[in-house]
Amino acid sequence: MTNTSNEIAVLGGGCFWCTEAVFLRLRGVTGVQSGYCGGHVNNPSYEQVCEKNTGHIEVVKVEFDLAQISFDDILTVFFETHDPTTPDRQGNDVGPQYASAIFCQTAEQEEIARAHIQKSQARFSAPIVTKVLPAATFWPAEAYHDKFFERNPNQPYCAFVVSEKVNKFMRHFPGQLKDPSQ
Repeated sequence: MTNTSNEIAVLGGGCFWCTEAVFLRLRGVTGVQSGYCGGHVNNPSYEQVCEKNTGHIEVVKVEFDLAQISFDDILTVFFETHDPTTPDRQGNDVGPQYASAIFCQTAEQEEIARAHIQKSQARFSAPIVTKVLPAATFWPAEAYHDKFFERNPNQPYCAFVVSEKVNKFMRHFPGQLKDPSQ
């Protein structure tokens, strides 16, 4: 999943099925992988993370081509497709694993993230609570989470929650959609 002209962003925006489904459709993104970051348990399982005591956040590792999209543009999509004002919560998904977070891979990403949050605050009526964190070990989620929405569009959570986030992304960013053949 790594190319020398690519960069990695690690983002927690609630359920990783939602975040993955959005970023898979974004032009310039070359790979998306669901996983866990920020906790104190090595190689955690989904069940362990859902118990809310490992310290992990559900995240996606987004690989993107800097020649096509910037980290700041990645953050624009990120902030537009989840609620960064609800601590440890996205809609009915509640718990520390659903925190809004940016695991900065470089000092430059941290600078961009902090500036982006400051610039974005005016659009929200509540304070942005997105955590800006240093890079941490990324633990890949179990394989059955890969492209979950694409494989399970009629599953109730996908049909009612994930599809809404994907549709919101497609309405707000029509010019940034990937060619469907990619």
